[in-house]
Amino acid sequence: MRSFLRFALLALMLLVVALVSALTAMRFAIHTSEVVVPNLVGKTPVEGRKLAEDNGLQMEVERRYYSPTTPEGKILSQLPPASTQVRRGWQVRVALSLGPQRVEIPSLLGQSQRAAEINIRRRGLDLGAVAQLQIPGAPSDQVLSQSPLPNASGVSAPKISLLVTLASQPQALVMPNFVGQSLAAAVQLLQGAGLRVGVVTFAGQPGSPFSPPLITTPQASANSTIVSHNPAVGEKVIADSAVNFQVK
Repeated sequence: MRSFLRFALLALMLLVVALVSALTAMRFAIHTSEVVVPNLVGKTPVEGRKLAEDNGLQMEVERRYYSPTTPEGKILSQLPPASTQVRRGWQVRVALSLGPQRVEIPSLLGQSQRAAEINIRRRGLDLGAVAQLQIPGAPSDQVLSQSPLPNASGVSAPKISLLVTLASQPQALVMPNFVGQSLAAAVQLLQGAGLRVGVVTFAGQPGSPFSPPLITTPQASANSTIVSHNPAVGEKVIADSAVNFQVK
């Protein structure tokens, strides 16, 4: 029994030693795979990329900004910042300086989106975000606002974002149920909803259409009862759409 306990204790000690060794090796491997990010600010892209690779990292030029203090073509900022500890192979994203702003920001107000884009790129600038806004009664596809504003100075990025008017969409309605109502009542309701009456036919007589209120058929009257209509109940219709009726 004692020999069995001694053997079990020895096996447990060996297991503990193996676990401690594994954790130590893992921690050592993790630390050896970590590097410190060097300072790339002020370097050229070639110099910065070489310095990053020498430290086991990658470098990617992500953005370009105007800067009155950093010369054109030099790295303006970086992420992660210098002295940060990261894993080997990590990508350092940098922004390049375009030097002081030399390009005048044009006025794009009132232009179409296409014309504004051409105007932007012709000046060596980039198109930023384009937002659209519906304004009742305003012409569609027209630049309403821009950022930066025309002739702006101290601009940070060579981008112009636009706010463009969008054509107003016709009002959508849900078709009500007119079945069983009189034709006169339906006409009144349609006019109030911004719809109009289309073709009216008698049930069983599809060849005798007429347009109310000019009723010329002897059998017809404003009190004719609606049997069916198109569009059907629940369908979406837009303002000024025609509704066709079948009456009896």
